[in-house]
Amino acid sequence: MKVSLRGQAALLLAVNGLFVLSGALAGTFLNVYLWKNRQDYAMIGWFTVAQQLALGLSFWLGGKWVKEHNKMNALRLGIAVSGLFYLLVLWLESKVTQYVWPLGIVLGIASGLFWLAFNIVYFEITERENRDAFNGWVGLLGSLTGIVGPWLSGWLISALHGNRGYRIVFIISLCVYATAAVLSFFLKKRKTSGSYEWLEPWHRLRSGDGDWRVTAAALFFQGLREGVFSFLIGLLVYIAAKEESKLGQFTLITSAVSLVSYWAAGKWLRPKFRSAGMLCGALLLVAVILPMLWAVSYGMLLVMGIGTSLFIPLYMLPMVSTSFDLMGESEESAGKRVELVVLRELCLMTGRLAGTFVFIGILSVSAAPRTVTLLMLGLGAAPLGSWLFLHRMLRRESLPERS
Repeated sequence: MKVSLRGQAALLLAVNGLFVLSGALAGTFLNVYLWKNRQDYAMIGWFTVAQQLALGLSFWLGGKWVKEHNKMNALRLGIAVSGLFYLLVLWLESKVTQYVWPLGIVLGIASGLFWLAFNIVYFEITERENRDAFNGWVGLLGSLTGIVGPWLSGWLISALHGNRGYRIVFIISLCVYATAAVLSFFLKKRKTSGSYEWLEPWHRLRSGDGDWRVTAAALFFQGLREGVFSFLIGLLVYIAAKEESKLGQFTLITSAVSLVSYWAAGKWLRPKFRSAGMLCGALLLVAVILPMLWAVSYGMLLVMGIGTSLFIPLYMLPMVSTSFDLMGESEESAGKRVELVVLRELCLMTGRLAGTFVFIGILSVSAAPRTVTLLMLGLGAAPLGSWLFLHRMLRRESLPERS
């Protein structure tokens, strides 16, 4: 039965939008807040490592709760723990850099619980025919929140000066999380089925399931890039511009571009175009980093950011849709959707950790601008690895669909 993007799907998009908005309001400036207290790339890297370890563990351990009990409560707890994280940041103030490991763990647990439940519900209320459209809407809402949230936060922080602006932003973020939590109670409780198989992710990779093996490798390369790019770009913009308002402006512009590109990709990127689109996207994501070889300036970062926003949907939509299509290709796979979502996240986590360890290792030796650019260029080429592993699978999509 075809599922439209109305009802529960629209409500899930709204909850997701509020959760992402709150992250855009406060999360965009979180690493800048840490940097202003202690200018240390390694410290930022270890904060990310703590998040990723906790996120992966939350997916694996939370899988039992989500499969056998109420996944909606896992989603709500994720929202609540996100609020707790920002309460802790407000309480610690200038001491925040002394607690990057416990804070990273709290934020990782919050993200893990929310995204685990979200991904399972997303799978249950979409199917192959409308999954690209749903992903396009997720990207579009993410772009809208990226326009409003960081610009507002940057303006407040710059206008109020010092830590007062950050406190106001973190408090607003808490209020948005509370709104998302209330809205989540209108999502219907999903049925549970079967018992959770703890070692299914490992068994799936060790068995002869070639599709999941190549998908796992592709996800590792996706994580290799995004683990570092998720925090480094915003930090570099602040370091280059030395103003939070400039980071808000950067995010506003790039998110406005992303809004259009995600809308277009969601509308026209059909399964039969996934392979070609993904290759073009991967190549262009590398190309937009090249101007940084001349200078790591605000202008060059803006060129890279606009280019990335234009082309990343070509890469991301096939990556997301392909792995979720695999979960629904048989009744047996659909019955193990929780375990397969956990497998997907563990692959991403492994890539993110690998990229972050490379970041910490290289920048602990040299933090020169050229070193940073070459590191970005190397990690930025990781999407090509994803395409190399997935292109044979993606080409199947160009064949006539079986009845």
